[in-house]
Amino acid sequence: MKAFTYERAESPAAAAAAVAARPGAKFIAGGTNLLDLMKLQIEEPVHLVDVNRLALDKIEPTPDGGLRIGALVRNTDLAADERVRRDYGVLTRAIVAGASGQLRNKATTAGNLLQRTRCPYFYDTNQPCNKRKPGSGCAAIGGYSRQLGIIGTSDACIATYPGDMAVAMRVLDATVETVQPSGSTRHIPIADFHRVWGDTPHIDTNLQPGELITAVTLPKPVGGTHIYHKVRDRASYAYALVSVAAILQRDGSGHVAIGGIAPKPWRVEAAEAALPQGAKAVATRLLAGARPRPDNAFKVPLVERTLAAVIAQAKDAA
Repeated sequence: MKAFTYERAESPAAAAAAVAARPGAKFIAGGTNLLDLMKLQIEEPVHLVDVNRLALDKIEPTPDGGLRIGALVRNTDLAADERVRRDYGVLTRAIVAGASGQLRNKATTAGNLLQRTRCPYFYDTNQPCNKRKPGSGCAAIGGYSRQLGIIGTSDACIATYPGDMAVAMRVLDATVETVQPSGSTRHIPIADFHRVWGDTPHIDTNLQPGELITAVTLPKPVGGTHIYHKVRDRASYAYALVSVAAILQRDGSGHVAIGGIAPKPWRVEAAEAALPQGAKAVATRLLAGARPRPDNAFKVPLVERTLAAVIAQAKDAA
């Protein structure tokens, strides 16, 4: 790990201004991903701004009947919150499906959204990687791609977004609240928060330099059956090959988002109109334009089968 300087922020706006003022500066809260990347010298921040003292650790109701989740709410507390378990069950299920209890005790809401890919070539500094070093190439293309993306990828990168929580946030139509270095605030729909790779895979999100996440807002509950189904190579502490977050109604309508296949939680709202027709119809629309590799072509039928299992589970629950 390389040397860095450190400060504790006293307000969200001050934290944003401090990071914006120092090229190469980073925010730190739980540090569950950033510290690992620093040890491997994949991330090399020259300055860390600690945001843990900021009053961003509350879960509060919103005037329209939703919930506002502070950026520093720990994953354990979010998953266990009575309101989340009752009205946003897909979120609790997604969080519990990810990582270990120890990590969930440290990981924050904002940090979870900002975690970086677990592509093995990103972590191997002996391999070319456009996410780690723009313009160096992508060793994953032509390499071993079992865990990697089949849609939303590009000729520059086929890595996936690894998280579970964001997949549930996507199906819930969450909004990310931020503060900018100027002190102004912004609201970013979760659909627009993460990026597809294109020619700039080193840029994971649409946050501006120094912009700090302060909260994530969930809209009023929509009811229905909430399911998070995660398919992985082992039963625990593994990233998804394919995951499905779903909110399904008795009449067969609903919302679905897919994890493990793209640079961002993958949701195609137009595909949801096909839910009454079954999993195959939905998967066909969801994966239109997919470009699987030989090692991960199995993800195409796996999406359909996982969707079918989720739809069947919802019918049984109803």
